[in-house]
Amino acid sequence: MPNGVVRAVWLAMLVLAALFVGRPYIERLMFSATAPRPVEARGNLSDIERTNIEIFERASPSVIQVAGRATSAEIGDLGEGMKSGTGFMWDAAGHAVTNNHVVEDVQLLQVRLASGEVSQADIVGTAPNYDLAVIRIRSDAGLPPPLAVGASADLKVGQLVYAIGNPFGLDLSLTTGVVSALKRRLPTSGGREIAGVIQTDAAINPGNSGGPLLDSAGRLIGVNTAIFSPSGSNAGIGFAIPVDIVNRIAPALIRNGRVPTPGIGIVAANEGIATRLGIEGVVVVQTAPGSPAQRAGLIGIDQRSGTLGDVIIQANGKPVRALVDLTDQLEQEGIGHKIQLTVRRNGQDRTVETDIDDIGH
Repeated sequence: MPNGVVRAVWLAMLVLAALFVGRPYIERLMFSATAPRPVEARGNLSDIERTNIEIFERASPSVIQVAGRATSAEIGDLGEGMKSGTGFMWDAAGHAVTNNHVVEDVQLLQVRLASGEVSQADIVGTAPNYDLAVIRIRSDAGLPPPLAVGASADLKVGQLVYAIGNPFGLDLSLTTGVVSALKRRLPTSGGREIAGVIQTDAAINPGNSGGPLLDSAGRLIGVNTAIFSPSGSNAGIGFAIPVDIVNRIAPALIRNGRVPTPGIGIVAANEGIATRLGIEGVVVVQTAPGSPAQRAGLIGIDQRSGTLGDVIIQANGKPVRALVDLTDQLEQEGIGHKIQLTVRRNGQDRTVETDIDDIGH
C-alpha cells in the first residue's frame, strides 16, 4: 500500500478518535441552553384537572386553620403543647365546624383564614360523642362564605372525594381519592361510636382533622376526623363523619352549646366482659335512680352476689350485640319517644317498653 494512503488512513483514524474523545465537549459547546428555552404550548387541561382546580378555588377560602395551646402546657414552651387542626365556615354569623379533639382542653383558641388573617375564636359547643365542635370567629372583617352542604345517605363506594386541610401545619393542602367504604364505626372520646362513618383513601394526616371532605360537586359530605395508621401518617385509610350527622349536630350546638343525648339511664358493662362471659347483648350493670330503665323494671348486677340482672338483646325488634346497636336505635327514635327492649334475665326473655330521656344533662 502506498505510503500516502497509509498516512491518510492513520489521519482519518486520529480524527475519528479525537472526535470520539472530544464529543462531550463539542456537544456541550454547540447544544448547551445558555438562554431561556421557549415555552411549549400545553394544550387544554383534562376534565378531571379542571374539576380539581374549580373545587379547590371555590372551597379553599372557606377552610380555616385552628390552633390553641393545651391547658396542660406550660407557658414558655416554644411550640410545645400546641394543638392544631382544620375547620371550615358553617354560616354567615362566623360559626365554623371542626373536630372536638382539635379544641378539647385548649386555651387561647385562634384561627388563620385562607387570606392569612389571624383571629381569636371562642368555643360555642362541643359534642364528644360525635367528635364535633362549633367555634365562633371574632373577626370584624368580612368572613369567607360557608361551604355548600351535600348529603351522605346516598353516597356510593367509588365516588371521587376531595379533602382540604392543613396537614402538619401546611396551609390549604388538597388531596383527592374515592369513597373506599361506607357504614364504618368509629369510637369517640365520649365513650360511644359514630355509625355510618365514611372511609376514604384521600390522604389525611395529622392537621387534617376537622377539615371538609367534598364530593365532585364541591359539596360538603363529611368532616375528616381520623386516620388508621401504625406510623401516624397517611396509610390510605382515613375516616370522615357523615355530613348528615354534622347537619344535625352543628345547629344544636349553635342553639344550645350542647347536643341532647338520648338514653334510658343505664350503666352498661364493658363489651370485653360480656364476651368473656359468652354473652351477646348489653349487660346492665346498674340503673340510675328515677331513670326510664328503673321505671321499666330493669335491674343491674347484684353487687353483693355478683349475679347478673338484665341483658338487653333486642331494641325495637333488632338485635343488640353491642352498646352501639342500642344507642343507634335510641338515636333513631329520639328523646321523648319510647323504645321496646327485649331483655334476658335468668334465661328468660321478656319485652319491656321504656321512655327515652336526655341523659346528657
